[in-house]
Amino acid sequence: MLLIDSPSTNAYFNIASEEYLLTRFPTEDIFLLYVNAPSIIVGKFQNTLAEINLDYVRAKNIKVVRRMSGGGTVYHDLGNLNFSFHTLLGQHDFMDFSVFTAPVLKLLQDRGVPAVLQGRNDLLVDGKKFSGNAKLARHGKMVQHGTILLNSEMEVLGEALKVNPLKFIDKATKSNRGRVTNLIHYLPPDTTTQQLKEWLTAEILSTNPMAQRYELTMEDLAGIRKLQQEKYETWDWNFGFSPQYNFKKAIKVPAGFIEVHLDVVKGLIEKARIFGDFFAARPIEQLEEQLIGRRHDRTELQQLLSDVPLTDFFGKVTADEILDVFL
Repeated sequence: MLLIDSPSTNAYFNIASEEYLLTRFPTEDIFLLYVNAPSIIVGKFQNTLAEINLDYVRAKNIKVVRRMSGGGTVYHDLGNLNFSFHTLLGQHDFMDFSVFTAPVLKLLQDRGVPAVLQGRNDLLVDGKKFSGNAKLARHGKMVQHGTILLNSEMEVLGEALKVNPLKFIDKATKSNRGRVTNLIHYLPPDTTTQQLKEWLTAEILSTNPMAQRYELTMEDLAGIRKLQQEKYETWDWNFGFSPQYNFKKAIKVPAGFIEVHLDVVKGLIEKARIFGDFFAARPIEQLEEQLIGRRHDRTELQQLLSDVPLTDFFGKVTADEILDVFL
């Protein structure tokens, strides 16, 4: 087994590293640890926009990254430790999460924390979740990864993942916003993610005495950054990969009431309808037609609304006043 401690807190880099390591080490077992600066990690089969509070996320400059595995959306920050096990496919029951959560439970239980695995893939203490886990099979290997909430900013977590459920209608997997807690309430108050990382590494070494520490080479770093730039930083992967969904939102501005309905497929608007009690000098259908084929993305829609004569469609209104109704 190779023990790898990521040198980066960039979520794009760390999520890319999980995919890179699958092909870099096609047969070796790997135990990867990383800590991300504020970021939201979306499950592969989820509708990103339906999982995040986009305005809040943008204002706080929180990265949004889609991972390879399914499951729900999670929030990461510097108070959260992430672990990832890579093993050959077929060595373990794919639906059994207990094998690779056992080291986490043992190190906590040895320190008096009554942590348990409950349900399919969650670790709880006193009925509150502190770790969610997910799996995937790819390139002949199985990856199980999870989070450990140590001292995460719960207020930010709550706001970043607060979504208006009336805005989106789709069949994508939705996250279960159960009660969560930080382990800092159960461990010494000066415990850090670095300390937790050392404890977990020691636990892994106690059951895998032949494990070796591996430091990413310059070649590895270049490979990960290439994948990061070509895939994990892109709108196409993080937002455009989302399943088909219907979007609906309404706002009241000085020019009147405006309601927008959009059908979105792979991040692109396929159908648009705009309703309201505004006064239009030009047929609103002309604006609806210009929305077709556009990304359901703030930057692209802001550019469109800045280029069209909005007063002809809505009366006295600015692009900034109505942009939010489309997102």
